Amino acid sequence: MASMRDIKRRKSSITSTSQITKAMKLVSTVKLQKARVAAENAKPYFENMYDVVVDMLSITDVFTSKYLISPNDSNKKAVILISSNRGLAGGYNSNIAKMIINDDAFTPDNTKIYAVGLKGAEFLSKKGYEVDTEFLEVIEDPLYSDAMKISEEVLSDFMDGEFGEIYIAYTEFKNTVSQETKLLKLLPIDKEEFKAGENKNMVLMNYEPNQHRSLDIIIPKYVTSIIYGALLEALASENGARMTAMDSATDNAKEMIEELSLEFNRARQSAITQELTEIIAGAESV
Repeated sequence: MASMRDIKRRKSSITSTSQITKAMKLVSTVKLQKARVAAENAKPYFENMYDVVVDMLSITDVFTSKYLISPNDSNKKAVILISSNRGLAGGYNSNIAKMIINDDAFTPDNTKIYAVGLKGAEFLSKKGYEVDTEFLEVIEDPLYSDAMKISEEVLSDFMDGEFGEIYIAYTEFKNTVSQETKLLKLLPIDKEEFKAGENKNMVLMNYEPNQHRSLDIIIPKYVTSIIYGALLEALASENGARMTAMDSATDNAKEMIEELSLEFNRARQSAITQELTEIIAGAESV
């Protein structure tokens, strides 16, 4: 049995840790409320943007836009990976990174990572992936202008023939205790994925200057909106995961403190009993 001094020190250390995890939970709760509101407010824009692209692709020749087919025969892929800059969020960061690692379509030889968030960049860099770390700080307070910068650079590299496909990996916010990792293909756009739009009662569209030029303008905006939506979803997911992890850590600390308190009482009782025994034995010997 550990000494009372050791138990007391351990209990004091766990109590201090519990205070930290409790404070982190409160901070994450406040951040989550703000992030969730931002994600919910922005969602109608992205849904409408999606509907517009669906309608346009349903009546447009699939081979006429530079974004509808790969500009080269490269089998290399680009992945915009959204994680966080800090840990202590349970499996949030490892889950998004493992989704790429465990997918046979993405290997260190054929994949370039555009990292948003430090933890995902570190994880995949150690596995040998080529990682662009220019956008690490974006996840701290994502703005639409940040999504636009990411979109412009990735699309520029895509049109230069550095890779033939673009994906985005992020964590979708379901609720406070549930987040789901998602992998979406951004480019080249497959018209088959938009067949749902063909069954809608569509309004006739007039294009200026023409359908194909209009697609070349709107598809980058569509990609930007997807990236921005993913950033907002990821930020809410990160804070939700951290809040849950810190809540669990605080509960575990309370259980450990209770166990240590019981162990301390037993050790103290044992010491008192031993001292009384020695006193009685000494008295009898006299």
